[in-house]
Amino acid sequence: MTASMLRFAAFALFAFAVSTHAATPASAAATYEVRMNGMHVATIDESYEAQGGDYRLRSNSTPVGLFAVVRKLAVRFVSSGTVTSRGLQPQRFEGRRATGEIPEVIADFDWNAGQLALTHEGRNETVPLPPGTQDRLSVMYQFMFLAPKATATIDVAVTNGRRVDKYSYAVTRDVELDTPLGRLKTVHLVRQREPSDPENELWLSPDHGYLPVRMIIVERDGTRYEQVATRLDHP
Repeated sequence: MTASMLRFAAFALFAFAVSTHAATPASAAATYEVRMNGMHVATIDESYEAQGGDYRLRSNSTPVGLFAVVRKLAVRFVSSGTVTSRGLQPQRFEGRRATGEIPEVIADFDWNAGQLALTHEGRNETVPLPPGTQDRLSVMYQFMFLAPKATATIDVAVTNGRRVDKYSYAVTRDVELDTPLGRLKTVHLVRQREPSDPENELWLSPDHGYLPVRMIIVERDGTRYEQVATRLDHP
């Protein structure tokens, strides 16, 4: 996979301007089709499980078609942590290219000390941990717990195991969208960015527990990635 696809899910979200869901989801699952410049290049299967106040998220990205010839190994991410009154609080994030391999990236969250330990490219470093930081996998499931308000700008800190990035998104509700799951009313988030930043957009489906139903990123060189849900099993 390209570096862009490895971080594809990281262009979203958290919850400084949100309302809390009444129920706590115990499980969810999703399948996404990933396209690069219109060509189907990968399929992503994800699962979420929570028990006893803890959660575990898994994401497996499998290249398909001609892309599978070039990039034969699946990309796997795991996020684990606790479920709080504010949603998911990650404790550890890992990314690797095949089952059994040593993780290529690791993020260990020390909330008491306010520090984030990052391991990548054989290097270890510790950086400040902003309140509410999510990892690139947990951030996509935060809205099962926390729904965006009618009009808001959402600010979020997200780590991909290499660094912490900050994002700001404008929120628009009741945006209708045609998807493989049918025509849906969605919550649309658009990254507020500088001209040199990649374009990021995300559509959440309230009818599917606020799971993402479509995501788009356009790189500075014009390469366009689109991730569309073909299956959503939600609380």
